[in-house]
This record gives sequence, C-alpha cells and structure tokens, in this order.
Amino acid sequence: MVRHGMCAVVAFAITAGAAQAQDLQIALNTVEAQPEACRLTFVADNGTGIDISRLVVEAVMFTTAGQVAQFTLFDFAALPIGRQRVRQFDVAGLACPDLGQVLLNGVATCDGADPAVCAAALKPASSVDGIEVAG
Repeated sequence: MVRHGMCAVVAFAITAGAAQAQDLQIALNTVEAQPEACRLTFVADNGTGIDISRLVVEAVMFTTAGQVAQFTLFDFAALPIGRQRVRQFDVAGLACPDLGQVLLNGVATCDGADPAVCAAALKPASSVDGIEVAG
C-alpha cells in the first residue's frame, strides 16, 4: 500500500516537471543605474520545445508608488530551445530606485510560434529585491 502512494507521488513529480519544462522563463536578474536610464538585465530560458527566432514583449514599468512610468518593447531576439540567454535593456528617463514593478503586458512578436502560445508559456520572475516582475 505504501508503494501505491509512492507511485502517485512520483507521477505528480513527473507531471509537475513536465509542466515546468514547457515554460518560457524571463527573470529580472539585476538593475543598474546608467546616466539618464535604468539598465535592466534579464535571464531568459526557453523550455517550450519551440525554437523562437525572435521574441518581443510589451513591458510596462510601474513606480514604487504603483503609477505607470513607461511603456516599452523589449526585444529578446532569438531564444533557442533549452539555452539561457541574457539580455539588457536601458530604459531612458527611469531612475532605478523608482522602479517597483515590471509588467510583461503581452507578446508583440514570437517568430516560430503563435504569440498567444508564447504568452501562455511566459513565466516572469525577479531576483531583485523590491522589484516584482508580473505577467
């Protein structure tokens, strides 16, 4: 009987792992003040099984007070299957200490798949204290 329960746990772990393998993870890794801009560095990991030749994401920057500061497009370029890529974007006119959230508002371009497929697979994250990345 214990063995049966163990099978269910293993099946659950395999299912959870399979779902995670289908993700298009985009995580904010660092922010760095630049003259007249804030540099955002993202780590992207394409686990979708789809070779994406170009990904462009609409992003909205919110202040720490929750107000919209800026709309922009982040062009992540090619995201090969199963390979991490690091991309940097300088957001002009934005002071890094004022940034509270980055909303990945939608997928404008996803060459290699329907943008809706890429949007559904998108899993935003942040490793920067005080800055949330949402989708």
